[in-house]
Amino acid sequence: MTSTPAVPREERPVRRAVVTGASSGIGAATVAALRADGWDVVGVARRADRLAELAARTGASVVVADITSDDDVARLVAEVTAGGPVHAVVNNAGGALGNEPVAHADLDGWRHMYELNVLGTIRVTTAFLPALRESEGDVVVVTSTAAHEPYEGGGGYVAAKYAERVAARTLRLELVGEPLRVIEIAPGMVRTEEFSLTRFGGDQAKADAVYAGVPDPLVAADVAEAIRWTLTQPAHVNVDTLIVRPRAQGSYTKTHRVPQA
Repeated sequence: MTSTPAVPREERPVRRAVVTGASSGIGAATVAALRADGWDVVGVARRADRLAELAARTGASVVVADITSDDDVARLVAEVTAGGPVHAVVNNAGGALGNEPVAHADLDGWRHMYELNVLGTIRVTTAFLPALRESEGDVVVVTSTAAHEPYEGGGGYVAAKYAERVAARTLRLELVGEPLRVIEIAPGMVRTEEFSLTRFGGDQAKADAVYAGVPDPLVAADVAEAIRWTLTQPAHVNVDTLIVRPRAQGSYTKTHRVPQA
């Protein structure tokens, strides 16, 4: 039996990815991970200062854009596709707001989460589909374990993430027979600098309490590595859904915590 020798990295064709929500957390870590693996990467977010720092640190290209804006996404696609083929779109932009029970839902917050997590992902994905069809590329959707199991106080975020997951799964079914992959990455507890802080309106004490006593929650680089790994599998391998949690977390409602002094 003969084997095919591995192609040295420097001889591999350069692949190009777009990563949304790239200004911090999982998005920024994904840009760094893909760049380290030899990808040409375009980082997308609303904050120009954060993107400038990311570009300087990683060598990525950046585009300032709001994925909830039709005009911004149209401009983003035009700018990116003018620079060459697109082989992957990583839909990472998203977030949670509040933790009130459903009976006291903040409808403005729910609406914002749906616009960002669901419609933003669909807007970006559909806009890039023609380019991805040309390159036989990949769609990655970063959801959450909240997309797989509800929990008290998470109604608005859970609803949005369930919708995002189902939209991605539906797209996967609709693209069967075409040379495109649709991949869902569903992280559990990830300690980043902004996710919980944003959720609790800047209340640092509440944000810190989410992770209190949890031995080694995931960090952004852990999820970025999962994304990188799925994208580098052979073209015939579609990782439909990858759930990634810290060892201490069995579910949203069962997490091991060490008593604090």
